[in-house]
Amino acid sequence: MAQLEELRLMAKVAHLYHTEGLTQKEIGARLTLSQATISRLLKRAIDEKIVRTTVSLPAGVYADLEEKVRQTYNLREVIIVDSLDPDNEPEIQRNLGAAAAFYLENSVRQHEIIGISSWSSTLLAMVDAMHPIAQVTNAQVVQILGGVGQPGAEVHAARLTDRLAKLVNGTARFLSAPGIVGSADARNILLNDPYVADTLAMFDQVTLALVGIGSVQPSQLLASSGNIFSEAELELLRQQGAVGDICLRFFNDNGVPAITPLNERVIGMPLERLSCVERTVGISGGRRKHAAVRGALEGRWVNVLITDRFTAEYLL
Repeated sequence: MAQLEELRLMAKVAHLYHTEGLTQKEIGARLTLSQATISRLLKRAIDEKIVRTTVSLPAGVYADLEEKVRQTYNLREVIIVDSLDPDNEPEIQRNLGAAAAFYLENSVRQHEIIGISSWSSTLLAMVDAMHPIAQVTNAQVVQILGGVGQPGAEVHAARLTDRLAKLVNGTARFLSAPGIVGSADARNILLNDPYVADTLAMFDQVTLALVGIGSVQPSQLLASSGNIFSEAELELLRQQGAVGDICLRFFNDNGVPAITPLNERVIGMPLERLSCVERTVGISGGRRKHAAVRGALEGRWVNVLITDRFTAEYLL
């Protein structure tokens, strides 16, 4: 136990440092003490409970919840956005998009190979919220799900990839094929197209993947693109226990892929390849996506999650 005089000195040093804002050098000059002594007294002030650190979280910030989800699912990082209503998908998409934009602006590295899936309203919201990166990154943005579809909706996929490439000061690589084709034979023909093959060859080089996590029932944007399975095919997936998809690759609530012939009609990155990417960022939220997000985490198909607080609470 420190002597009373030493406690008084600790308290004085702590007050000057933490309350008055003086540097250790300034305190040493005022009290005629060495900087090493000031440093030691500040450390002991913490040990003696003279100084106690508290973190006051602003409204809408969920650091504790983020850490609980991160530990529960062994993720690299979790970002949780605020939401007032788990069923207000437009609000949740805007908030998720803004959070994903900030994450990307601050984490893109030199020569990054960024994979991005098509037909995601949340990823479109991310691009809309993002600020241009000033420095040259030499990044490449690779489309990892076929972006050809209905003419009215196809512009979304091209816009998503092209705009993101410009925002990160990089170049775009498009996947000029539909996300879903009519048969396995049609898929094989397209896979042999030299432009498609060149983009597919880049999948192994992706270092950062940005993906939406969808439910079995397709979103409005996906439905309008024409890249959807029929209702009978969706029912087949449900019978296989499917709860969600990433890049139109479906999985059950344990994250196990739903193995059906439908997989042979998708042109996009397989789940097994996605799980090998250094950072795979799943951006999804809202009540409709709860089971899909959990399945994606259970399968370890993503290792960074950006979601809303209601989905985070459901995951726990």
